[in-house]
Amino acid sequence: MPNHVSPAQLKAMLTDGGELALLDVREQGVFGQGHLLLASCVPLSHLELRIADLVPWPGTRVVLVDEGAGDELAEAAADRLAHWGYADVVLLEGGLAAWRDAGFEVFSGVNVPSKAFGEYVEHAYDTPRITADDLKARQDAGEPLVVLDSRPYDEFHRMSIPGGVDAPGAELVYRAHDQAPDPDTPIVVNCAGRTRSIIGTQSLINAGFPNPIVALENGTMGWHLAGFKVAKGATEVAALPSAAGLDHANAAAKRVAARFGVQQVSPETVAQWRADPGDHSLFLLDVRSPGEFALGHLPGSRNAPGGQLVQGTDEYVGVRNARIVLIDDTQVRATMTASWLIQMGWRDVHVLAGGLSAGDLTADPHQPHIYGTPWLSLIEPAALNAALHDGKATVIDLDTSLVYRDGHIPGAYWGVRSRLAAQISGVPAAPITVVTSNDGQLASLAAGEIAALRPDSEVFALAGGTQSWKDRDLPLEDGLNHPLGPHDDVQYKPYDREGGIEAAMQDYLKWEVALVEQIARDGCLVFRRYD
Repeated sequence: MPNHVSPAQLKAMLTDGGELALLDVREQGVFGQGHLLLASCVPLSHLELRIADLVPWPGTRVVLVDEGAGDELAEAAADRLAHWGYADVVLLEGGLAAWRDAGFEVFSGVNVPSKAFGEYVEHAYDTPRITADDLKARQDAGEPLVVLDSRPYDEFHRMSIPGGVDAPGAELVYRAHDQAPDPDTPIVVNCAGRTRSIIGTQSLINAGFPNPIVALENGTMGWHLAGFKVAKGATEVAALPSAAGLDHANAAAKRVAARFGVQQVSPETVAQWRADPGDHSLFLLDVRSPGEFALGHLPGSRNAPGGQLVQGTDEYVGVRNARIVLIDDTQVRATMTASWLIQMGWRDVHVLAGGLSAGDLTADPHQPHIYGTPWLSLIEPAALNAALHDGKATVIDLDTSLVYRDGHIPGAYWGVRSRLAAQISGVPAAPITVVTSNDGQLASLAAGEIAALRPDSEVFALAGGTQSWKDRDLPLEDGLNHPLGPHDDVQYKPYDREGGIEAAMQDYLKWEVALVEQIARDGCLVFRRYD
């Protein structure tokens, strides 16, 4: 049986300076309703797929959290981790309920440390901002200005400020000079809400851009709530810098490195760390765009675009006080990202000297180590389509409720892997049961569990997952029309909702603003201000 720690003991562990992976193994939507500040959400349903990336060193101290009061998720996770070689795993005694009963802070939402940090930055540095009404008036008056959207392309493409140009996070300092070379041209930085607008604006200010620079207050949500139409399907992306733009970015990065104490580390030292990590977890994170990473990157590195790494650090690094090495081609984006992680309280952060020149590159996609045993009985999409037509098969879809809602195999039942033992009775019996997920990996891991629950059915995993079905233009249906339980597996953003979008936006923006005071009450996370 795994050991337990009390809420008071965990509270002390969170501030003792040692490495610690605090993992909440509930589904993300449940996690978002209430969790510990420094916890990373790693649902039991996905543990085999995510643990190696988030906690790469099996010697790391790990504390597991679930709801408590009879919840068995943490115990199940502890058993799996022990089997995979994680040697220092304990459970929070009584789970979240005991933490709450002890009088400690419980936070709602996701990416809370990063969201709170954005609010802290605005207060600490008095980051300038502009309202949606003022921006719209300036655009209507034909004033020369540049709107730079600091979100990844898929979010920008989905909805954006009319006339905006995509320049995600760490790309701003790298690419912005060529977008507004005239120092008198105002630059407006936006995101969906507040955090990336504030961090992006302050990045340009910290880098010494001479332009008037402001954050769009409340981002595209504020624009929508002001009654203005958002653009949908925008494709304008800030280009890679010209020679002059790169010179400007390099000079800016040097200023930032000096101000915030950004340290470089040699490739030789990193090689030593990789060969003999000692008692440290090591994260090699390439902060360039996904497209650049796909063209070539250092072996062993993982893509973590700089803006998103700052926006959701807990989704990339699951170990507090871990060693982080940031990589790019010119050190500009790595330096900007490092400057923010340092201010967020991460102490062991480095930029790889020489960047991509430190070794031979590979275009092979990052392949996380996946624990568990994949199911070997596969069925091809065409064979499944025929079995469905003949009424011989049922399908269980384990992808997120959002992905399922947007398009799934007709008649497929949606469920959550960790709840299947309680939910399987809702799936009609059939000679063939097929398990699927987007790329098939999760389904392959879960198929054996379903076979044990359905001994009278022949169980298959769909070869290539639901994506292979879609690639063959086989029929789809949409909607949450065959759920086995509540769709609280993921945190729904305001614009993911099918109703009450404006109210959800307002609630979200109020939640962000209130985080600074709650962080201060919690006391486990201290941000750093630089004059």
